[in-house]
Amino acid sequence: MNIIVKPYGNELFYCRPDTTWERENRDFYSPECVNEIYCTPVAFARVCKAGKCVGAKFAGRYYDGVGCGILLYGASDNGMIPYIDKSSILPMPLYNPVVMEDAKEFEMVVNGESRTMTVCDIKENLENTICRSSELMTLRVGDYVAVELEQMQLMCKREAGEIGISGKFCGNDIYSLKVIF
Repeated sequence: MNIIVKPYGNELFYCRPDTTWERENRDFYSPECVNEIYCTPVAFARVCKAGKCVGAKFAGRYYDGVGCGILLYGASDNGMIPYIDKSSILPMPLYNPVVMEDAKEFEMVVNGESRTMTVCDIKENLENTICRSSELMTLRVGDYVAVELEQMQLMCKREAGEIGISGKFCGNDIYSLKVIF
């Protein structure tokens, strides 16, 4: 299982391995080499049908659940670290894809500071990402496709020691955990 990510403002894709997925909403313990944690909110879909070169007309048939979450990135003295174990916060349960047809609010709270974004046109963006990424790689059942909604931003530094992060989507609490250095 892979997490196929479309970075914000970029047409290329990259894959995060399944070891980066935090399935149980547990606290994130930063490795010793990481001095800063960056984050970006994402909308994601679970692939329910294997495929290669999926046409735009059929993209809706290739996923069965959607949601919002965040991806964490680390930075060390030697530069950015694109993925770390347990750094893909893609919460369950998933929502029916029809939820994404209308604009919805996704609220991300980092250390008490709330930031709300309106998620709109995400259905089209997810389906486009499914089509484009399937040109380069074969989609497998159980893969996730994630679209970054904003530019990556600094979330915390090692000096902070510990911070809390949480998120709400469609009025429901979807994740709540701590980042611990």
